[in-house]
Amino acid sequence: MGNTLVKSQLYDVKVFLAKSILTIEDFLNETTIAEMNLENDEDRSYIKLIFSNLRKLVVYSAENFETCSIILQNEPFQKAAAEKTLYKIYHQCIEEFFSPKNDAWFEDSRSAYTGRNSIKFYRNVSESVVHLIKSLEGDFQRIREELEYYETDYRTKMIQTK
Repeated sequence: MGNTLVKSQLYDVKVFLAKSILTIEDFLNETTIAEMNLENDEDRSYIKLIFSNLRKLVVYSAENFETCSIILQNEPFQKAAAEKTLYKIYHQCIEEFFSPKNDAWFEDSRSAYTGRNSIKFYRNVSESVVHLIKSLEGDFQRIREELEYYETDYRTKMIQTK
């Protein structure tokens, strides 16, 4: 891919990360587990798991946002660093959103064919959590589709250099 296209994608991803960070941080700063009126310890543990995953997403997104900013400021543009960063964002942010390692929720891949939201929770959660995830899902899906190229291309390059 040409430098211009990679630079443009890196900029778009940077804007996406900034928006995602702001949305998740606003939710985490304004929402407490105590106000969710959870009925039992299992529900409380589950919502803690969800909050933990959201905090992890913010950290990964913030780190990658900073990396994007640095790469975009550098002259000449470092295409290889940008591609590596986009690959890292795909794995740390996008895949973590759709399939968190801590199993806070899961992606129902069949939903993609129906046009419905694909993120499903293992237990009932508050409407505010459902609304947050739904509000994020469209942008995460769009960026996932844009970055899938780096998933295969970057791996191929790494294998070829060995």
